[in-house]
Amino acid sequence: MTEHERQHGDEVHVVSYGRYVLIWLGLLGLTGATVALAGFELGRWIIFTALTIASIKGLLVLNVFMHLKFEDRVFRIFAMVAGVILLIFIVLVFFDYAFH
Repeated sequence: MTEHERQHGDEVHVVSYGRYVLIWLGLLGLTGATVALAGFELGRWIIFTALTIASIKGLLVLNVFMHLKFEDRVFRIFAMVAGVILLIFIVLVFFDYAFH
């Protein structure tokens, strides 16, 4: 622990290499699932399934590799608000595409 961390009470979060490797393998598996789904004829559901898998992958990267789960609550709320705004834009685009 550095002197700055001791003075300000910052916590040090250590994530093992094994966990990083497992998350990386999970991301590879989800990427493989996305590629495999491209070969199936799911109609309009293909976009929904691909975006769902991409969202799961994004949450894994944000929480584990970018250490969002160790950040302050306010920072997590700001990140969640940005994600909700992005989701609203995506939904609006799909509604325009579907009913246009």
